[in-house]
Amino acid sequence: MPFVLTVDQRASRRSPDRVADVLRRLEAAVPAVLSFERTAGDEFQGVLDDPGVVVDVVVQLLREGTWSVGVGAGPVQTPLPASTRAAAGPAFLSARRAVEAAKQRPGHVAVRGAHAADAEDAQAVLSALAAVVERRSPQAWEAIGLVADGRTQAEAAASLGISRQAVGQRLAAGLWDLERELRPTAARLLARAVG
Repeated sequence: MPFVLTVDQRASRRSPDRVADVLRRLEAAVPAVLSFERTAGDEFQGVLDDPGVVVDVVVQLLREGTWSVGVGAGPVQTPLPASTRAAAGPAFLSARRAVEAAKQRPGHVAVRGAHAADAEDAQAVLSALAAVVERRSPQAWEAIGLVADGRTQAEAAASLGISRQAVGQRLAAGLWDLERELRPTAARLLARAVG
């Protein structure tokens, strides 16, 4: 199941170029079918085959608050070339339409796919995730980061030097339980959007 992510830096004329840094981080952490590459100016693309990884990357990018993210779900031309820039197919066209739509949407994320209704549903869930991510405090991110890495609330509390109850409050304020419900839902809908 191919998914193309086309990502464009917001307000790039008024801020430093962040593409090279994010490409290094994605290359080190994300298993891609075709690696993320700069395609033009402040834009980059990559091809993934796991909808759960797509959700992880989208959430990571939205957390940074500087990207418009378009997800294209559908077929790509095969055999795949060695470079993302040389690849083509309907998923690439969908990703292009999606990133243009994302620039105008609250949350700055959009999905286009072979199955339009499921793409719209995936977009709605990813938009809800964007709203959750955007409202989190740094303290909530600290607690969520530790718990997401597998620590218990008691271990997170010890690491942060706060009470277990304070960790629970940070997780609740950061809507951690809601995010954990939304992520697999978004992944399932992305998988359906491929058609």
